[in-house]
Amino acid sequence: MMGEQEAVEEDSIAQKHGGTRKLTMMPLIALIFYDVSGGPFGVEDSVKSGGPLLSLLGFLIFPLIWSIPEALITAELATSFPSNGGYVLWISEAFGPFWGFQEGFWKWFSGVMDNALYPVLFLDYLKHTFPIFKRTIARIPALLGITVSLTYLNYRGLAIVGFTAVGLATFSLLPFVVMGFLSIPRIRPSQWLVMDLKKVDWRGYFNSLFWNLNYWDKASTLAGEVENPSKTFPKALCGAVVLVVSSYLIPLLAGTGALNVATSEWSDGYFAEVGMLIGGIWLKWWIQVAAAMSNMGLFEAEMSSDAFQLLGMSEMGMLPEIFSYRSKYGTPTFSILCSATGVIFLSWMSFQEIVEFLNFLYSVGMLLEFAAFVRLRIKKPDLQRPYKVPLETFGVIVLCMPPAVLLLLVMCLASFKTFIVSSFVIILGFLLYPSIEYAKQNRCVRFGSTLVPSKQDHEIIPVVPQQQDIADEAAVGLLEELSDIKVKQCDLDMDLKFE
Repeated sequence: MMGEQEAVEEDSIAQKHGGTRKLTMMPLIALIFYDVSGGPFGVEDSVKSGGPLLSLLGFLIFPLIWSIPEALITAELATSFPSNGGYVLWISEAFGPFWGFQEGFWKWFSGVMDNALYPVLFLDYLKHTFPIFKRTIARIPALLGITVSLTYLNYRGLAIVGFTAVGLATFSLLPFVVMGFLSIPRIRPSQWLVMDLKKVDWRGYFNSLFWNLNYWDKASTLAGEVENPSKTFPKALCGAVVLVVSSYLIPLLAGTGALNVATSEWSDGYFAEVGMLIGGIWLKWWIQVAAAMSNMGLFEAEMSSDAFQLLGMSEMGMLPEIFSYRSKYGTPTFSILCSATGVIFLSWMSFQEIVEFLNFLYSVGMLLEFAAFVRLRIKKPDLQRPYKVPLETFGVIVLCMPPAVLLLLVMCLASFKTFIVSSFVIILGFLLYPSIEYAKQNRCVRFGSTLVPSKQDHEIIPVVPQQQDIADEAAVGLLEELSDIKVKQCDLDMDLKFE
């Protein structure tokens, strides 16, 4: 009975959004995979910064103290608040709308910075085969063309993006499975143990690990678009963790174990050269094409999450109503355009600068999420949690401690320039909130609903200030009949009273 009721509710929501299809298990796994990883493209810097041993240990241990706790927390909170906006809802419920807005602004800004990387990486892999993309005159039009084309695909619908991500993930990972098998006869286990602590670049090492294993919470901003999120989300996150870790370890074990090359050779795009040395020129080309396709998937997943986060914030009354306008495909048109504009303006930055800036802002936001997770366990123990991390209050505090320490470490290792830029973004968020509140109170811009906590079920529900129109004529007639009955009842009571 409950399952039928949920299905009816989902159908009504789909009709409201133009009959758009909900995300199912496989497309959601693919989107989470691309929110977090997209394949081993970009992990080469971990070998360059720390050597083979530290790189392998990092991708073995880091998921245990960072990825799995973040995925567990995301599973609990995303199923407790299955609406677009994700972590903005969690923070608002725990600490109020001011901090919810700050979380949304920091995460959106870091997400746009992250998305600015992918057109750049797309061309970085292609320039090894097509040197013309090293020249600015060809690079800038190509970046604009890639951004516009992928933005249009995102506009066409989330279901299309999800199934496209499944195909791209399959195609992008296949050459590394082949490379893994071809490398087996050449593997020398002693080469996995190479490490020189005196030459380790700890800032680059931790930034590389962190960037390649973060954003597990990003898919929560699409929770309102997921079919049966209470069951689908935990399973999808579990599947994505296995897929992400495997996609890093298999190529690293193959490349570092089969080849005896200097660690300085390992830089962005080097897996294409590894493929050529192990399998030949055909494998190099396959990896280059796979890298290009993977960056398309990364762009699509990030763009979807960022746009639906803005849509969720608009539905909560934090942003003007225009951010929640949907196209005929059910996608938030203005939110997509806003995110795409940010990507274009940030594409001029270098890969290393973007990674460090977005890691810092992401770390600040994640510390707030961990605090909200613990506070909601204490403040709202009776909150409906379809999936609950099987730990009590003390246990969840212990669960959050190792990743919190790691976040602080990443922030402390940041450069002075990163501190300045990140501080500017944080201050800008503090100024934006009162400005938007002023515009809302003075009706300078049209807003939709506002956040109102429900006392009965402890969930945040949207309340629309304007009286809603009743479209059903039968419902209008029923209300009129009820009104007549009440009037007649009142007249009868008055007659009896006088008698």
